[in-house]
Amino acid sequence: MGLFTASSTGRIAHTLRVAAHLLSYPDAALRAHLTDLRDALHAEGALSASRIAELDALIEHLARTDVLDTEAAYVELFDRGRSTSLHLFEHVHGDSRDRGPAMIDLAQTYEKAGLYLAPGELPDFLPALLEFASTQPPKEARALLAEMAHILNAVFSALLQRQSGYASVLGALIELAGETAQAVTIAPDEPLDESWAEPLAFDGCSSQGQARPGAVQPIHLVRKSSATEGVQP
Repeated sequence: MGLFTASSTGRIAHTLRVAAHLLSYPDAALRAHLTDLRDALHAEGALSASRIAELDALIEHLARTDVLDTEAAYVELFDRGRSTSLHLFEHVHGDSRDRGPAMIDLAQTYEKAGLYLAPGELPDFLPALLEFASTQPPKEARALLAEMAHILNAVFSALLQRQSGYASVLGALIELAGETAQAVTIAPDEPLDESWAEPLAFDGCSSQGQARPGAVQPIHLVRKSSATEGVQP
């Protein structure tokens, strides 16, 4: 019987889980298992040699960089801009009302597969979706990645613009989907203070409708009707 590698069987579950962990917050628990992640990645052999080398470089960077610096860089990269958000529905629905029902449907899909989210974790968080995909047969898992390949490629491009090693993880997922990672033009993120700004409660008000703050507000004097004269306020 001839020898065969894990990649020839089409298995990708371990690689998906490695990707899920690498895209998670780089806390002490994750850093303690970086060697295990690298070993699992190599043992399964689901990715090209060049892509595995890129992921090795990211793992090495996470292992050698100061803990606080690594955590701060993660937050700055993934939590302070929409183009690099790991919440997939942010790229599809934004803040529209469609996002809520989509979240519920996805969470129910996870539960049917026996996957329950940690408190505070949203179902459209990419690491959670990858954990779910890892429980599916390889063909179905690849098909799921293919469905969201355009989103993955957009995030991949945004990470490339920032010269982030995390781009290699998105590139790996696109590769598993059977697609080619290609950089596309990404619109610059709106400044955080502007994208999160709350609208003014009244934004100016006048008898002629809404007016901007600071604009001249006309005052109209109205004679009391006979029915209200003499009535104390």
